[in-house]
Formats: sequence, structure tokens, C-alpha cells
Amino acid sequence: MVGLGNPGAEYEDTRHNIGFKIVDSLAHRLSGSFETCRLGEVATVRFKGRRLVLLKPSTYMNLSGKAVRYWMETEKIPLDRVVVITDDLNLPFGTLRLRAKGSDGGHNGLLDIQQVLGTNAYPRLRFGIGSEFGKGQQVDYVLGKWSPEESERMIERLTKAGDAALHVTSAGLSRAMNLYNGQ
Repeated sequence: MVGLGNPGAEYEDTRHNIGFKIVDSLAHRLSGSFETCRLGEVATVRFKGRRLVLLKPSTYMNLSGKAVRYWMETEKIPLDRVVVITDDLNLPFGTLRLRAKGSDGGHNGLLDIQQVLGTNAYPRLRFGIGSEFGKGQQVDYVLGKWSPEESERMIERLTKAGDAALHVTSAGLSRAMNLYNGQ
């Protein structure tokens, strides 16, 4: 499971780093801890008898593909077993959307992964961050902090997003999509 985000304290609680927050939450729930490794921070955890590798790339969002490919090769993980977790401006706050493949939707992290892997056919979990910004303010919004209302709901939404990602590993992507899309 790859949580997309940007390394560094200045990005820590920004909307764009929701992928990091979700894999952090999963590591905490499953008693894992991250270690700094090549091209990212990695935690290995167990869930229902399965070994899961959680990755937070250190390559910055726009160069995520390099870290994804490296860890797929290192851990011998096939593409259909990867779940990329990212933010989505086109979904209301906290709304989840799982897909087996799809376009990058203007998301530079997904675009880089698609370019490096040569395909857009990899599972992804999008977490809605909303689009409450004025014209020309998208970058500030995405790299901005959560509102007090969003922060208040964050623990519950992180848990739901983690449940969706874990459901992919235990019941399969199709079942997880049926259960969690739109929640």
C-alpha cells in the first residue's frame, strides 16, 4: 500500500498528504512502525495472515513512480497487489473511491506512477479533499491545512479509508469497491 504525499514537516498535515496519513493510521492500527529506507519510509505489517508492505515515498509527490517501481521490484509485488492511496479534489471531503485503473485525473503523483510503470491499470484509493477554493488557489488549497471541521472528522475518515484498503487485501478489489465507494 502506497500512501502518496510529500516528505517534510511543512507538508505534514496538508490535504495533499492524506495518503501518508492513511498508511500512518494503518501502521498504528496494525502495530507497525516505519523505517527510513531507500526511496521512502517502509513498514511491514500483518493482517489476516497476509504480509503488507506500507510505503511512504520520499521522492516527493510528482516523482512517486520511481519509489513505487523500486519497492514493487524489491518485494516482488505484482501490479494488481499494489494499492495507491491519494487525495482527490473532485470528491467531497472524506468520500472514498476505489478503482482498478483509471486516468491520473490531473494528479501529478498518479501521472508519474503511470508514466514509470507504463500503465494506468493499478488499484487506487482516492480520498476526497473537496474543492473549496477560489480561482487560481488550487495549489494553496491542496498544500493547505485541514479546516477545524475536517480535522474533527479526520479520525473517523482515516479509519474508514484504512478499512477500505484492508478490505482490498482480504476480500478483493471488487467487493471493497461495492462496499466502500461513495462512503
